[in-house]
Amino acid sequence: MNSIDAWVWWLVVAAALGIPLVVTAMPEFGMFAVGAVAAAGTAGLGAGTVIQVLVFVVVSVALIAVVRPIANRHAAQRPQLATGVDALKGKQAVVLERVDGGADGRIKLAGEIWSARALDPDRAYEVGQEVDVVEIEGATAIVI
Repeated sequence: MNSIDAWVWWLVVAAALGIPLVVTAMPEFGMFAVGAVAAAGTAGLGAGTVIQVLVFVVVSVALIAVVRPIANRHAAQRPQLATGVDALKGKQAVVLERVDGGADGRIKLAGEIWSARALDPDRAYEVGQEVDVVEIEGATAIVI
C-alpha cells in the first residue's frame, strides 16, 4: 500500500467512525474520527505506518483527555435561566381560597389563578395570606 492509499484508508476509517457518532451520540467516536483525519494527513505527508498509527492514537487520546472532562462539566451544569414551572418554584403567591392539605384551594401566582395544596397536610392558609411555592405537581402548586 503506498502513501496515497494510506491516507484514503484513514479517511474511510474517519467516515466509518462518524457513523456510530451520529447513531449513538457518543462524542468519543468523533474524537477518534479526528484522530483518523490527523493520521490521514500524516500519511499524505509520506510518514510510515507506525507514525500514522501513533498520530492516530496520540490525537485521539489527547482529545478524549481534554474534551471529555470539559463536556462532562458542561453537561452537569443546570441552565442559568429557569423557565416554565421551574421558574415558579420559590415564588410568593397570595391565597384566594383557603389552602390546606386536603381539598385544593386557590392562589394567585405570577398573575394567574392556580389550584394549590399545602405541603404540610396539617397546615392551612387563609385568604389574603402570602405563601411560598415549593413545587408544582401538574396544575397544582404545593405551598408553605
